[in-house]
Amino acid sequence: MNMNFKRKLPVPKELKAEYPITEEMGEIVRKRDKAVSDIIMGKDDRMLLVIGPCSADHEDPVIDYISRLAKVYEKVKDKIFIVPRIYTNKPRTVGTGYKGMLHQPDPEKGEDMLKGVIAIRNLHIRAIKETGFTCADEMLYPENHRYLSDVLNYVAIGARSVENQGHRLTTSGIEGAVGMKNPTGGDLTVMMNSVVAAQSAHTFLYRGWEVESTGNPLAHTILRGAVDKYGRNIPNYHYEDLQEVIRLYAERNLANPAIVVDTNHANSGKQFIEQIRISKDVLHSRNVSDDIRKIVKGLMIESYIEDGCQKENEHIYGKSITDPCLGWEKTERLIYDLADMW
Repeated sequence: MNMNFKRKLPVPKELKAEYPITEEMGEIVRKRDKAVSDIIMGKDDRMLLVIGPCSADHEDPVIDYISRLAKVYEKVKDKIFIVPRIYTNKPRTVGTGYKGMLHQPDPEKGEDMLKGVIAIRNLHIRAIKETGFTCADEMLYPENHRYLSDVLNYVAIGARSVENQGHRLTTSGIEGAVGMKNPTGGDLTVMMNSVVAAQSAHTFLYRGWEVESTGNPLAHTILRGAVDKYGRNIPNYHYEDLQEVIRLYAERNLANPAIVVDTNHANSGKQFIEQIRISKDVLHSRNVSDDIRKIVKGLMIESYIEDGCQKENEHIYGKSITDPCLGWEKTERLIYDLADMW
């Protein structure tokens, strides 16, 4: 094979032993996991709000942002359950550019995946320790999920991964909430098929083992908009789109029908300010339809300390180096508005 096998990385069990969580942190994980599960299953009627930077870049501003969220959460926690985004793997459309903290713990230095697996685990642990938040991450690489499996509160399967057999089968073995996005082309049946696969039992190959899964009843859908064959963004957060997903769920024997709406990406055309309007539009649809109220469990919002995005070498504290994000002042005001509307 045309590969240079640089070094063997520690297996997840070894890394967890070297960088463990305490029993107290484990109890935080268990309590927050139950809250998310109860929301997906309809036992808790709070909004699930997965919110934070497009990608985690530097540890200090990420923790600063999450600490700010923690203060807001205390004021809205009767209406909204907040799960911060700490996305440490970044899918790239053409394969080039910053691929996330897993690849580059320092975005301005070369790739070092040994330092990367350590950095992403330490960041998630620091979030629990300093803010009491367990967070969300994207499962870009199924074989790496176990490096973080004991600290995550929510897992997302991206639009480019959702058709992949490995992602679907690994999801079937995850104990916890996993959101499956519609693919970039927008085919909602592909998204629904991924949920069917994730909720089913399987035997498959994982990390060199033949494993069996029992299926994940908390696998659900995320609507993120689509891109047509001409490269135009096609949103799918509108009332009619939500009703169509309800219809597709009704055709399948799936547990816990649930939708989370991603307000950025193709839904906003990556116009970050549009997330404010889109969030409120979704909640309006929910408030005028009992069916939509039952199935829409929450929102996914890309937000950071500063509005917009920057190049990797601009050194603006708390400003995204990937997709543009909603800044802190607008974010705080939006969260209070959403709590009033929910």
